[in-house]
Order: sequence, then structure tokens, then C-alpha cells
Amino acid sequence: MIVCAFTGHRPQNFPWGYNETSPDCVMLKEVLAEQIKTLVDDGVTGFISGMAQGVDLWAAKIVLDLRKKSPEIKLSCALPCAEQEKKWPSAVQQEYRSILTQAHKVVMVGKEYTKECMLTRNRYMVKYADILLAVYSGKYQSGTGATVRYAQKLGRKIIMIDPITRIVSHQ
Repeated sequence: MIVCAFTGHRPQNFPWGYNETSPDCVMLKEVLAEQIKTLVDDGVTGFISGMAQGVDLWAAKIVLDLRKKSPEIKLSCALPCAEQEKKWPSAVQQEYRSILTQAHKVVMVGKEYTKECMLTRNRYMVKYADILLAVYSGKYQSGTGATVRYAQKLGRKIIMIDPITRIVSHQ
């Protein structure tokens, strides 16, 4: 099984913030969906989402939608700690829990929140993936940046989507 993990920035790091109806956000999600569909067409059947707000949840929902037509697709959710979602808005918590119930596998990388739990989760995902699909602005000091650098260190194939220009590049 070929596996792809997702990484990307949280909503507050995008110019549109939490407004998912913004035309720029809608177009970014369309590019993300196109890339995931291309991966499926190329034989990728395993996907790992870190289940954070923003890109992780968008990608997980896209995978679940594609699975309706391609039941061989598997979604794994890698959680950094218990109750990652407890301070999120209730609608996002419901979406999060719904995705978890539909996943083939849920792995809790850490039991409780620590300063390192997100990094540990991100490294877990890269370790078990062949490909990293990153929605990445190029900001060095970010969890997404650290995840991309770790994937480079391990020699993973990396597909990057610039969140502003929506240009896709491959490494």
C-alpha cells in the first residue's frame, strides 16, 4: 500500500482565517482535492491525517468523499494527544468526531498534551508515509515547515501547494 500523509497550516495562518467560504479558501480546497484525486489515480490507497483544524480536516473529508467511489481507500487519523479538539468550536468538534468514526484506524501518538506532542505526531505520520502532501507557505518556523524538513531528511516524495498562489510543486 502506498501511503500519503498531510500537513498544512491552521486557519489563523491563512489570509482568510476561519472563513471557509472565502473564494481563496474554496479554490485552495479544490486544488487540494485535485491533488488527492491524482494520488488515488496513481495508486495511493492509504492516507494519514493529523486531524488538526484547517488542511488536516479538509484533506480527511476529501479522502472520505473519494472512498465512496473507491472503497479500497483507507484513512488513518494520527492524534497528537487525547482531547486535541476540546477547545475548538462545537461544529468543528462534531466534524472531527465524525471523521474519527469513519476512519479505518485511529492512533493516539501521545496520551496528553505536551510541548512536543504535535511534533511527535507529525514525525509519526512522515515515518509511515511514502509521500507528504503539504499546503505550505514556506514559513520556516512552523509545524508544517518542520514536517516538510523531516520528510526531506527521510527522502520522502513531497508535493507542496502554495496556499496563496495555489501553485503545486514536487520534490
